[in-house]
Amino acid sequence: MTDRRRRRKEQRAQRREEQRKAQTRRELLRRLGFALGMGALVVAAFVVVNLLTRGDDSLPSTYVAYRSQETACGAEAPPEERLMAFSGYEPQPDITADAVVIATISTSCGDIVIELDPANYPETVQSFVFLARQGFYDGTVFHRIVPDFVIQGGDPQAVGTGGPGYRIPDEWPGDDFVYEPGIVAMANNGRNTTGSQFFIVVGEDARVLAPQFNVLGRVVAGEDTLEAIAAVPTGTRTGSRERSLPLQTVYIESVEIEVG
Repeated sequence: MTDRRRRRKEQRAQRREEQRKAQTRRELLRRLGFALGMGALVVAAFVVVNLLTRGDDSLPSTYVAYRSQETACGAEAPPEERLMAFSGYEPQPDITADAVVIATISTSCGDIVIELDPANYPETVQSFVFLARQGFYDGTVFHRIVPDFVIQGGDPQAVGTGGPGYRIPDEWPGDDFVYEPGIVAMANNGRNTTGSQFFIVVGEDARVLAPQFNVLGRVVAGEDTLEAIAAVPTGTRTGSRERSLPLQTVYIESVEIEVG
């Protein structure tokens, strides 16, 4: 075989390998996008333990497991969450279409400041503000961390299946919307299943997501906090190839709302 033919053969093999890797990456991103749904890729063993061990007044065992491990960024674990459920959100009179609404999420790794978008996503913002003012998010964890993609929280069950007890209508953005870094949106499990869970885009990989998640707003400060959270070590979830299970716990300490 001549050197020229050998080089061509090696180049073809290299192209095939690159195509294989690209296909694998696309499939992974597709799976990650689908897993933003509240019920997808849940750790089944955790759910079973929850059902078997949870009493009316006890915290979910999955949440207890998060509290028992090291807290990220050298912080101490905040007080235990208070489990809450509502039949629906109460409209907040000060949250109008022209209001400037700022949410400051204080976490164990620092603050994340989000400007909410009540003009384009009124029910999404109303629900989030209502839950924040009730203290619903206080003490909850970020149960999912995927570097270059998203971080996800807002689930009192801490596994991806929990919610506030009610659902809000879809307020999906237009077909040309891009989930770029800094966008904050709500997780769902299909049409009209949006509850309390939200995700923050921390990388370019989220651009592959279809515009099928209610948008809450955009991060305006706290990029260093997002970087710290995205850097938390993660493990592979039971029964899944997804490496998104935080091995150090990031808590939401409080969510403060300012309206101007």
